[in-house]
Amino acid sequence: MKRRDFLKQTTFVSGMFFVPHFLKAFESFPKKTFSNKKLVIIQLKGGNDGLNTVIPFQNDLYYQERKNIALKNADFFKISDEVALHNSFQPLQKIYNKGYLSILNNVGYPNPNLSHFRATDIWQTASDSNEYLQNGWVGRYLDFIEGKPYNAIEVDQALSLMMKGNTINGLAITDPNLLFKSMHDPFFSNLIINYEEAHLSDHNLGYLYNTLIDTKSSANHIFEKIKTKNSTEEYPKNILGKQLKTISEFINSGLETQVYYASLSGFDTHANQPNAQSRLLKMYAETMEIFVNDLQKNNTFDDVLILTFSEFGRRLKQNKSNGTDHGTSNNVFVIGKNIKKQGLYNSLPNLADLDANGNLKHEIDFREIYATILDKWLAVDDTSILNKSFSKLNFI
Repeated sequence: MKRRDFLKQTTFVSGMFFVPHFLKAFESFPKKTFSNKKLVIIQLKGGNDGLNTVIPFQNDLYYQERKNIALKNADFFKISDEVALHNSFQPLQKIYNKGYLSILNNVGYPNPNLSHFRATDIWQTASDSNEYLQNGWVGRYLDFIEGKPYNAIEVDQALSLMMKGNTINGLAITDPNLLFKSMHDPFFSNLIINYEEAHLSDHNLGYLYNTLIDTKSSANHIFEKIKTKNSTEEYPKNILGKQLKTISEFINSGLETQVYYASLSGFDTHANQPNAQSRLLKMYAETMEIFVNDLQKNNTFDDVLILTFSEFGRRLKQNKSNGTDHGTSNNVFVIGKNIKKQGLYNSLPNLADLDANGNLKHEIDFREIYATILDKWLAVDDTSILNKSFSKLNFI
């Protein structure tokens, strides 16, 4: 195939095919294997309101500052004499009662940024607020273990900064069956079969050819792994349900992936927050209950840790639109069978001691959570991956 013809056809390929620009082969295991544990990361995009999720129902300031949106007794269920969870979290009550849930409060970082985009980048790269990195903490994990892209999978059409390393990127995929069928289309097969050695030495053509070759190898590997492990659980018919069903099939099939990433959008509740947040939290909790049950039935839950975060919290004081504006610190949820400190990991925020901008103060740096997971769960050198040392926590 001539160079000009190949470029014409691969231009078409890049337009129609949404996966291959960061794929590599699944043909071998990473050079360094540190742990067989799995980490599932879920982002509640938009900034979930932590104060209306984990409710300080005995705190008068909570009601004074939220006259219209503070939750009443009928809207929550108590987990202690002073703390309650939003009623939408009822599906997680069994998980909580079994000791599989740890709630970390007041999680943030110094000099917080209230922009969705910048705050998300900070959480995804594990940078300081004034530091701009071009790679994510999971991507650097891949670099460290000298892994393959399949070691980190994002169930989406595009790859987030979190999953991009200096030398290795993770994999973004929504439908492994579609990927398999696409790569066995005669069009792609013809491109792969008719390559010439000279193309591989050309910088641009070599990248394109290797991408196609590796993509087909990856598609075959995934398909062979999951074809007998279709989940029989009835997941909700929403975006998070589809994502977690795919992840459960990957995990239960034995696919050699250690980090998964999914997300649920819509938590930017500047107006009419109560109904919107209730609907989204219910979606999250119902899907999570099914996901955990699915893993338990397949005897894979023991080796899975689920981390749920939001890029920031909301302000204590409600706004005039029955909503809340961008805030700072928030709660983080960790679910797993090997939780060492169940329930509330630490105290709720001090509503009488806000920062100069009227926002909640952080107590736990989110990178302490990452450091703990990298060190105690994934069994790697967290300092090398996070570029500095952070204290370890005791939730696992």
